[in-house]
Amino acid sequence: MAITTTWSVDNMTRVDADGGVIKVYWTCTASAPATGGEKPLSNGSGGEMAQEGGKNTFTYDASSSDFIAYADLKESDVLGWIWEANKGLSTGGPEDETAAEYKARIEAERTAKVQAQIDSNATQATGVPW
Repeated sequence: MAITTTWSVDNMTRVDADGGVIKVYWTCTASAPATGGEKPLSNGSGGEMAQEGGKNTFTYDASSSDFIAYADLKESDVLGWIWEANKGLSTGGPEDETAAEYKARIEAERTAKVQAQIDSNATQATGVPW
């Protein structure tokens, strides 16, 4: 059974005057389809799911050359900020953890939780004998 991991930006808070983002809410979801299902279920109904999520607060400099105005942002830009902001000791990783290593660690942890659910369910059955 394939386990799929998806990162998403759920919401953001920005400053109206210049479009600078100051808060981001995000989720990482690992999911597996229900038995016989064709697609992973992002809401977990009928399948197995594990999530990690949070919010990060950011400061910015609108005059900086790497500033990206709200209207020009892509989800991949914001996820890059999340991975960079959460790497390392503050989230249980090694001090020298990179953003890519943080992303991989969280995906591996969520995937392991889903696999544990699948393994547990494989040893159980429901129903009545009549």
